[in-house]
Amino acid sequence: MKAEFATGGEGASPIHVIGADDLEGWLKGQPKAMQRWVASNGFKASLGKVLVVPSGEGDVETVLAGWGREKDRARGWFNFGTVAASVPAGTYAIASGLEGADLEEAALAWLLAAYRFDRYAKAPASEAYLQAPVGVDARRLETIAAGVALTSDLINTPASDMGPDALENMFCDLATGFGAKPNVIRGGALLDENFPMIHAVGRASDQVPRLLDMVWGDLSAPKVTLVGKGVCFDTGGLNIKPGNSMGLMKKDMGGAATVLGLARMIMALDVPVRLRVLVPAVENSISAGAFRPGDILTSRKGLSVEINNTDAEGRLVLADALALADEERPDMLICMATLTGAARVALGPDMPPFYTDDDGLAGEISKAASAVQDPLWRMPFWDPYDKMIEPGIADLDNAPSGGFAGSITAALFLRRFVENAESFAHFDCYGWTPTAQPSRPKGGACQGARALLQVIEERYGHDD
Repeated sequence: MKAEFATGGEGASPIHVIGADDLEGWLKGQPKAMQRWVASNGFKASLGKVLVVPSGEGDVETVLAGWGREKDRARGWFNFGTVAASVPAGTYAIASGLEGADLEEAALAWLLAAYRFDRYAKAPASEAYLQAPVGVDARRLETIAAGVALTSDLINTPASDMGPDALENMFCDLATGFGAKPNVIRGGALLDENFPMIHAVGRASDQVPRLLDMVWGDLSAPKVTLVGKGVCFDTGGLNIKPGNSMGLMKKDMGGAATVLGLARMIMALDVPVRLRVLVPAVENSISAGAFRPGDILTSRKGLSVEINNTDAEGRLVLADALALADEERPDMLICMATLTGAARVALGPDMPPFYTDDDGLAGEISKAASAVQDPLWRMPFWDPYDKMIEPGIADLDNAPSGGFAGSITAALFLRRFVENAESFAHFDCYGWTPTAQPSRPKGGACQGARALLQVIEERYGHDD
């Protein structure tokens, strides 16, 4: 089912969104039959509770959506998604109880609740449709939902069907579908074109490593470049992961999936930027050709890197891609990656950390994250830890010992490859929802893209 609003404006069942403190007052203005129905069903307007009120003919006459108390709503987001999942087939319209940003969030929550990943098993589509609320930009919300769905689909697809070859095909289809120009550098050509670390990480796989590159938009517009980690599966390499750590490694290309979802939003909304998307697409496999602990690699930037753990491969492929991106001095350079378990220890699965030295950009990201319910948390590029990534035998260490500050040291590693960009931010995402929540099914998660879309639109989406 596509995430789209209902067409046509007649015959929709009204939804009244009611806070727990407002229920008594609301009921006073209702017919006795409504009051009795609410009382007999024990409806208290608690958050997430839904009461369908039938007509005399057995159809849906009205839906009451419990909105709880403000403190309840503050504990989560997209709570309106429970309504979409609770009502029978039909067409609905939000009649009262929400306005402004809350109304927009509710409408998007409904669209996101329609997502199903049905490539391998049937998943019944929702047949409950919502009319676009008055005053809401329906096209923009549908576009955002489509970008989120793209990211989720890519992450949910296992490496058997989403290896570097398939990711390249999907990347090129997306680019050409929006009139962008894709370019792919594969296999040995990576060495010829000076991307040695992308080549080293992916050379053990039977699907050759590659760098995917697309450019879209007016070349004279502000340059926004998105770089996403595209490790389609991560065995850990010769420092092989234990089985329980390998089980979700199909999501190790979640950074690539997220920047592609964001790129789709930007292109579909025709945001006036010159967009570039770079995805180093590899599989970190094991064979006689695998790179080894103790190897020293020379990066595109010329910095040497000692390999102390082949399972810290994401920062290697990103480093070469970031160096390329930085060479053309973009106005904004964004890096997204499922990079470290340390980030999850610090902030859990729902709140990715981000790193930037640009206080203005940090403020914009934090404000947007709160406004669109796309939680993010700023972490520091803590300069005193720089010495932790300097092994002495080479310029950089890809996996410093000690076990402390793993997300920060990974971010500091990446920062070494960015010097010229006007603004740079790195996001250490999880890319997965462990337990289903309203409008967020278990599985691949698009984290940070909606907040970044708002930042990019507000920075560059207005004519001066």
